[in-house]
Amino acid sequence: MNERLDSLLKRHQELCELVQDPELARDTNRYREVMKEYSHLGEIAAAYEEVARLSKQFDDVKALVQDEKDPELKELAKEEIRELEGQIKQADDALKLMLVPRDPLDEKNIIMEIRAGTGGEEAALFVSDLFRMYSRFAETKNWKFEIMSSNETELGGFKEIVFSVNGKNVYENLRYESGVHRVQRVPSTEASGRIHTSAVTVAVLPEADETEIDIRTEDLRIDVMRAGGPGGQSVNTTDSAVRITHLPTGVTVHCQDEKSQIKNKAKAMRILRARIYEMEEAKAAAQRSEARRNQVGSGDRSERIRTYNFPQNRLTDHRVNLTLYKLDLVMQGDVEELFDTLKLSAREELLRATSS
Repeated sequence: MNERLDSLLKRHQELCELVQDPELARDTNRYREVMKEYSHLGEIAAAYEEVARLSKQFDDVKALVQDEKDPELKELAKEEIRELEGQIKQADDALKLMLVPRDPLDEKNIIMEIRAGTGGEEAALFVSDLFRMYSRFAETKNWKFEIMSSNETELGGFKEIVFSVNGKNVYENLRYESGVHRVQRVPSTEASGRIHTSAVTVAVLPEADETEIDIRTEDLRIDVMRAGGPGGQSVNTTDSAVRITHLPTGVTVHCQDEKSQIKNKAKAMRILRARIYEMEEAKAAAQRSEARRNQVGSGDRSERIRTYNFPQNRLTDHRVNLTLYKLDLVMQGDVEELFDTLKLSAREELLRATSS
């Protein structure tokens, strides 16, 4: 681990000189890549300097304890040493986690799909609630949010909704949302006050660039049709809805939200590309060693990952045994603590795997 740290700090020094070269800015793509690496290594360098600063402060206070004659001052210094020991451990642990090799997918934008499972209309309403939770979190991150496709119910829920999220480290933050989300609450339509259990399925797909996935035109079947809305009502009177089927894989995507057939086709192609990219990534992941698996789960959409209990205002993530009694705040987008715990757990597991 020390060799890796030395190597990264040396590279950071090299980049410090490189970013001052005016020639770099003339190559836009290289400039972007260098600045991204420079920013990431800068965080590691800052974390290392923080550990060094606290360690020096610890040594200074420890020397003071040895030389100090005043019992009261000596006791205060000992208390400061105990506090510094905790701070050093915390800073050192944070630095170690930074040294874990990052997944190249972490920086990707995503396409997220939320679908109602068991529970009928109540499940559809919870799809809407989850969509609102993610969108409000995205707002706090200044991420760009765009609905790609949706199928709304008469009561304001969604049988399914597909949307894209673009921004910094989107996949890193949202990748662990894939799976089955179970909700326990009293539906607004339930007169007896009985608690119902429903479920929705979430899929988080890293969005692929056109250069990463080669989709041949001859492998596609494209159908156009009139868009339909809740209760069978038509959204518009033109044949703007588009369904694209990728013949080799059987993957089918349907988009109808836009009035323009061209726009619906473009959105459908983005979703199709992301789904096929995820399939290829899943195959590659299956071939990796067991050490690459982490305790927050595989992200399989058949896996129950979380329970939302509204009567108890409780959220439980079953992968990391985390329980929060602030479900009302979570549903308003206050999910930073939850997501940080999932990321930390995954990186700690990976650190153990790479250290063994």
